[in-house]
Amino acid sequence: MRRSIGCFVAFCLSAMPLAAQDVDQGRALFQTHCANCHGGDADGLGPLAPALVLQPSNLTELSAKNDGEFPLERVLKRIDGTDPLVSHGSPMPVYGPYFEGVANTPMKLPTGQPMLVSEPIADLVGYLMSVQVD
Repeated sequence: MRRSIGCFVAFCLSAMPLAAQDVDQGRALFQTHCANCHGGDADGLGPLAPALVLQPSNLTELSAKNDGEFPLERVLKRIDGTDPLVSHGSPMPVYGPYFEGVANTPMKLPTGQPMLVSEPIADLVGYLMSVQVD
């Protein structure tokens, strides 16, 4: 019986589409929490960038640097802190606790595997996906 329930839950999660993100909310979150390092245009040229040991990434080129595919899982894990990037002595993201919340928003990875994240993370990633250049 448990196996049947587990299979049903897995099926339901895998059948879910990419979570609907609020790109405007994601933009606002980015400006509040990320722009000081990554720049207002997500180009990596924020006012605090010169003070960091590792320079912030140009977030508009994530897809271009990944054979045209947005590296969704890597980005989600960097934001939620499960794949920390140490820069200037502290783990990125600095505002990780804000983004923790309840992981109840499914995002479908390119492999088809769903990953549950908080709504603010889904919105932020939706914004980042919207600013990708070719």
